[in-house]
Amino acid sequence: MVRVVLADDETVTREAVAALLDLEEDLAVIGEAPDADGAVALAEQHAPDVALLDLEMPGGGLAALARIRAAVPGTAVCVLTRHARSGLLRQALRAGAAGFVPKSTSARELAAVVRELADGGRHVDPELAADALVEPECPLTERELQVLSQVQGGVTTARIAASLHLAPGTVRNYLSSAIEKLGVRTRYEAADAARESGWL
Repeated sequence: MVRVVLADDETVTREAVAALLDLEEDLAVIGEAPDADGAVALAEQHAPDVALLDLEMPGGGLAALARIRAAVPGTAVCVLTRHARSGLLRQALRAGAAGFVPKSTSARELAAVVRELADGGRHVDPELAADALVEPECPLTERELQVLSQVQGGVTTARIAASLHLAPGTVRNYLSSAIEKLGVRTRYEAADAARESGWL
């Protein structure tokens, strides 16, 4: 029996996926969570064969992915998302995801993916994989991404600098560089563009 935990903040979606997987004779959903902390707690408690994680849940699916991989390395983690952008795919694979599938996947296909991951395999949606091959890599450095991740309404350069232990002038330089590379006008547009591309 393949044991699965499932995390998604959309109750209807989570319960529907769980019910569909439970119809399979060899699959059992042994726990459900609405957020990242709950997903990690379930994984640590049950050490499931597979964890299915939504990306947009509270606490962040990518954060939960990294925490589960660190705490329960024997659990294969699969991202199940409607925000299936190639930038997010790259981030998930770097964090240790064994699978990445859109929520448009049929119940039969998802069950097959779960079995594949439980057997030690990997699975990435073919269309997403093809998109990732043709889309350009992120042009921003790790430091530029760190600075952009702090950009929100009302957050000052000084506050970003203090948060990242950088000088305010250094933060301004990183922001200017990111703005230029992305061809936008403001730090907010740069942060939005990076998030939309799945780099943040």
